[in-house]
Order: sequence, then structure tokens, then C-alpha cells
Amino acid sequence: MREKVQEALEKVRPFLQRDGGDVELVDVTEDGIVKVRLQGACQGCPGAVQTLKLGIERVLKQAVPEVKEVVQV
Repeated sequence: MREKVQEALEKVRPFLQRDGGDVELVDVTEDGIVKVRLQGACQGCPGAVQTLKLGIERVLKQAVPEVKEVVQV
């Protein structure tokens, strides 16, 4: 599942990088929790929670149905 998640993140990454940010995959748990670290401009951005939930989480859940939630670490 980790490989599928990484592939899906590669699809999201250009949008984040365009705004000076990025995302790093930290861990994927057996129960479907994906842990990521926002980097660059995304780190500390007021819209980071929306980016995480409405952008990254939505894309990952569509690409990898086993994903239950995406959390920032």
C-alpha cells in the first residue's frame, strides 16, 4: 500500500511545489492512516489543513481506497 500512496502523492506534489511547498510521506500504518509532513511554504500556512484534507487526503482516498485518513506529523 505504501507504494500506491507514494505514487498518488507524486500526482499531488506538482501543485504544492508550484506554490513553494511540498509533502513528504512519513508512514503508512496497517489500519490505513497516512502520515505526511508538509514542507516549504505549506509548513505553517494558514490553509495547510484545507490542503491536507481537501486536497491530499481526497486524492489519496480516490487512488488508494484502503486509506482511511491523512494526518500531518
